[in-house]
Amino acid sequence: MSADAFCGWDLGGAHLKLVVIDDDGKVSRVEQQYCPLWRGLEFFDSATRQLMKRLPQRVVKHAVTMTGELVDVFPDRDAGVRQLLQAFLRHAGATRTLVYAGADGLVDLARAESAPATVASANWRAAAEAVAQHVGDGLLIDIGSTTSDITAFAGGRLQSRGDNDAERIRQEELVYTGVVRTPVMALTRRVPFGGDWRGLMAEQFATAGDVYRLTGELPAHADMMDTADGGEKTVAASARRLARMLGMDCDTAPLAAWRSVSGYLRESQLQRLNDACARILSQHDGAGTRFVGAGVGRFLAAELAQRWRRPYMEYGHWLKQSDSAALPLADCAPAAAIAALARSAALVDKEHTRHPTVRSTG
Repeated sequence: MSADAFCGWDLGGAHLKLVVIDDDGKVSRVEQQYCPLWRGLEFFDSATRQLMKRLPQRVVKHAVTMTGELVDVFPDRDAGVRQLLQAFLRHAGATRTLVYAGADGLVDLARAESAPATVASANWRAAAEAVAQHVGDGLLIDIGSTTSDITAFAGGRLQSRGDNDAERIRQEELVYTGVVRTPVMALTRRVPFGGDWRGLMAEQFATAGDVYRLTGELPAHADMMDTADGGEKTVAASARRLARMLGMDCDTAPLAAWRSVSGYLRESQLQRLNDACARILSQHDGAGTRFVGAGVGRFLAAELAQRWRRPYMEYGHWLKQSDSAALPLADCAPAAAIAALARSAALVDKEHTRHPTVRSTG
């Protein structure tokens, strides 16, 4: 490993994501750690400690973005931002840590804590700005375990209409649906079964993770969350949980029937994302728009690109990734974006040190 390393951290409410970029610009690590932050900050400390143990010896900077301030262990977002930052600093130290503050870029701790609203849930912007810089025109579709971010960009600039969660939800640039944690009852009200429509129970008996285990699309490394009943993460167990949503036991129908139900649920979720894309694209000249996929659910982004007949690419193709990285870079797009941002800032500082600006006194 090169002497210097820059670490990008995405502090989520369910996972911590880490991307390490060496000073030569190569991604050397991409990791994710399960972190049920809603249960308490001790789970955050444990997850952070595990990731810190695997870091290289020389870390120049840690760059932090987050969505974890949303969890209900915090009384409000501002308190969540400040408490999360303080918890992170116990592991990283203030002098080596910068915080992503949306349009303000990377800032120091004092500035971040004085304006927590700029820090809260800004991770989507970091990923989107990186794509805009390297792709130019397109639509970034980042589908994670819990949410989906859809951001248009043109001429290297973001075209988003919302800049916070409330506005982004209203504009459908943030869609609260993902491929692991989303309750099945949030995907649709009813499903076709046995020649009839069956209403779904308003209970969290099953989640999207069950749906995508049955379709065979959920990556094993992304399947980190507990199941709804705390049971196994197998096809049979997923079918049992899904059957319960219909008030049934899974042995009342063959496995093929439950796979068919999961296929309908998948289509319901995909249609919701498709509608959001349609709304966003209707605001722009869609000709030539590329779809860029990110997140563990980006297999859905690839399908959306096919439906819209748009070129498709995965996030981060402009970055070099070493064989030692544990996960695909596109799984952790915001963390990768701010790691690269921290490295770029360090290179600028180094250049200024070598060639300080000379002011004319004439």
